[in-house]
Amino acid sequence: MRIGLSLVLVGGLLAACSPSPSGGGSTSGRYAGIGVFDTGRLWAQMVRENAPSGPEKARIADDEHVIVVVDTHTGEVRQCGDLSGYCISMNPWNGTKPAAPVKLAKHAADLDAEARAQAPEPAKAAAN
Repeated sequence: MRIGLSLVLVGGLLAACSPSPSGGGSTSGRYAGIGVFDTGRLWAQMVRENAPSGPEKARIADDEHVIVVVDTHTGEVRQCGDLSGYCISMNPWNGTKPAAPVKLAKHAADLDAEARAQAPEPAKAAAN
């Protein structure tokens, strides 16, 4: 009986030492942390160098979502438009010049000023 109990105990300890199939710390793929986000108002304001020509090609303003991934081999963080395929990447570890800051046709302050200018005047008091 002692031998049987010892074998069960040793088997349990060995099973606890093996990595779980759900992957505690290691990843099996190259990309991690994938996320999908709404584009936001400034995404459409980016000035794209070498934009594709032709009316049938998707442009940055056509993107509805931004897909963000982290390359686990290089450390690069990449965000790409879902329809245009345009990507902005950043890798602070490789020493190359980052793609940010990007060029914008309009900045957030410009868009805010336009929204204020287009907003209707506050209603005057009805009791005069």
